[in-house]
Amino acid sequence: MRAILCKELGPANTLVIDDILSPEPGKGQVKVRVKAAGLNFPDTLIIEGKYQIKPELPFSPGGEMAGEVLAVGDGVQRFKPGQRVMGLTGYGAFAEEILVPENQLIPVPDGMNDHTAAAFSMVYGTSYHALKQRANIQPRETLLVLGASGGVGLAAVELGKAMGATVIAAASSAEKLEVAKEAGADDLINYADEDLKDALKQRYPKGVDVIYDPVGDRFTEAAIRNMAWNGRLLIVGFAAGDIPKIPANLALLKGCSIIGVFWGAFTQKEPQTNIQNIMELMQLFNQGKINPRISQVFPFEEYEQALAALTSRTAKGKVVLDIAGA
Repeated sequence: MRAILCKELGPANTLVIDDILSPEPGKGQVKVRVKAAGLNFPDTLIIEGKYQIKPELPFSPGGEMAGEVLAVGDGVQRFKPGQRVMGLTGYGAFAEEILVPENQLIPVPDGMNDHTAAAFSMVYGTSYHALKQRANIQPRETLLVLGASGGVGLAAVELGKAMGATVIAAASSAEKLEVAKEAGADDLINYADEDLKDALKQRYPKGVDVIYDPVGDRFTEAAIRNMAWNGRLLIVGFAAGDIPKIPANLALLKGCSIIGVFWGAFTQKEPQTNIQNIMELMQLFNQGKINPRISQVFPFEEYEQALAALTSRTAKGKVVLDIAGA
């Protein structure tokens, strides 16, 4: 079988396509024919050794996929060959076949195609966990979403609206903000054209209740300076590159909380709660309240261009790698 391999740490142009042995499932494992893989920002970090997970070389990147069950190992009860599945892999999804632990897979619902399934789990799982468990967001609260046109950002916009919040989308271009508006954002801030801190202060003098921040850099402090009393800053990631150093006195003065969001660890430490979240997300999908916006689909051989769409921050929604003509 073919796989995109990281044989040495570095940027996407150091990856190669190679033939490797087809894996056989062990106890509790499911062998999946990968149809499509969803790309996420950690995929750009893991190949450079900059992510929390550091696989042994060589490895195939790709933390999210959809496909069809080929075989199951001993003890697997929830899945059988021929069944359509989606789920998280940590890494390894940029390959024609993969072994996945049974508890990391969920059935693909009727009406969801493979590209959508490959783009669903991580962005909605992350954003729902952030807004529900970490922020405990309430109807009529204000939610500021930074990087609102990216995969997790758009998911946060949709979920914020579904949960009854007033959603403020912030992004770096009018084109990106239009995408966020289509996803349901109530207000738009272009932080390339106007100062984020000043715009928030003018429009929301009482501050915002929840800040969803997958961007980092200078935007984090500008946002928290406009936090409402008892507000919550959700630290989701650092897509802008620099990890911000937040003055600790801001948390004191605002009476606010700075909360980390590590969905991958949450799925392992609180699996039953995560399963409940996924069930609720599927209900929202079936009700038409959420649906991943797929920005671009790249063929298997164009993995470098697919990853570049993330690192250049040009993607407006999810990027998907088509592995097997999904």
